[in-house]
Amino acid sequence: MKTDVAIVGGGPGGAASAMFLIQEGIKPVIIEKETFPRYHIGESMTGECGGVVRQLGLGDEMLKRRHPIKHGVKVYGQHSWFVPVMARDASYNLMDQTTWQVRRSDFDRMMLEEAVARGATLIHGQATRPLLDDEGAVRGVQVKMADGGLVDIESEVLLDCSGQKTFLAQAGVTGPKYLGHYDKQIAIFSQIANGIRDDGETRDTQPDNTLIFYQKKYHWAWWIPLDDEVVSVGVVSPAAYFLEQKESKAEFLKRELYELHSELKRRIPELELIEETRSIPNYSFQVKRFCGKGFICIGDAHRFIDPIFSFGLYVTMKEAQYAAPRVRAYLEGANRDADNPFAEHQVLCEKGIDVLEDTLDGFWEHPFTFAYLVHARHRELMVDVFAGRIYENQPSEAVEGFRRLLKRERTYDSEDIYSLPIGSRYHPERAPLWEERPPI
Repeated sequence: MKTDVAIVGGGPGGAASAMFLIQEGIKPVIIEKETFPRYHIGESMTGECGGVVRQLGLGDEMLKRRHPIKHGVKVYGQHSWFVPVMARDASYNLMDQTTWQVRRSDFDRMMLEEAVARGATLIHGQATRPLLDDEGAVRGVQVKMADGGLVDIESEVLLDCSGQKTFLAQAGVTGPKYLGHYDKQIAIFSQIANGIRDDGETRDTQPDNTLIFYQKKYHWAWWIPLDDEVVSVGVVSPAAYFLEQKESKAEFLKRELYELHSELKRRIPELELIEETRSIPNYSFQVKRFCGKGFICIGDAHRFIDPIFSFGLYVTMKEAQYAAPRVRAYLEGANRDADNPFAEHQVLCEKGIDVLEDTLDGFWEHPFTFAYLVHARHRELMVDVFAGRIYENQPSEAVEGFRRLLKRERTYDSEDIYSLPIGSRYHPERAPLWEERPPI
């Protein structure tokens, strides 16, 4: 089987990639082994993520499906602070906007079905290995079908939208996959019903906003409404702390929800978990050289930092949007002889996620300064980061301030076009992720 573009993974990154490619006149093939709907974490959209959904023409469908409407994020620590969802108008002035919380089983199925309805071909099967030509360029993917048979799908471009499975990195096509800053943490999560929500009198008290409860460094909880009754809840802590408790995941989560912050406890007068308790350990990583001849890794397939402010879904869908016209240009002959035909795309993605990484590191390392910047000195610039405006007009004065606090510089002129920060806790000499300790 031959196609111009094959996509590994039918989640939001794969589905968005397909829809943006179709807008460019390219009908791709999507390979997905799971049957949707399926459970997935990552349920909150930034403001710009909602913007991507609207650009795909799905705004009315989101309203029809009654996804909870998010007005912002409220953080509870020693003090509380709120960051509203805001967009920029044509004159680049801030204006009120809303986005959504999503039950991923419903949202992901909607996205995949829409991609197929618009012209993508869906193949139910498991990508087993990339196909390479004699020079090592990616030329497709081998797929194991439901009946056990193997099918080769030849492509001009392969998009890896496999998420944290990192298909091409695991196959050795990309550069190494390294642990990131937050590799010693674990996220444990489930769902509750009938928690106490805010009254909705002001933007910062809307009942469907995201709530973050901060106890101390690298120890926090989330609250994300999924419908009128159900709320996604999770606790992130150092993995060593979790192991010291010698509790099951459910026992740990229940106790933490009551002990982590008094405001969180107040909102759960009767604690009952209504969903399986799951965990994700060692979730922070970065892949070198995630673009090359015949391939691009999208979103989590090349980098993930920290879920605290819900950037993952947005980054994946926005990178899909940026990749589509570059793929079209490549198919039309642009950069075909280059060592990395998608080098500009790679730098764009690195720079954007670096803005997030430096902001998040600023939050963890300098929380009081962070709150001051959010509330006073650089409020509008911080609203931009929280919304997801990380690819244009960046690094802003606020982000540059974080880099000075962190004693960090960013360079993008290395041979690998790799965003290694000077002075961070991330070091390239560390072993690749698959050679590190086994997951919890």
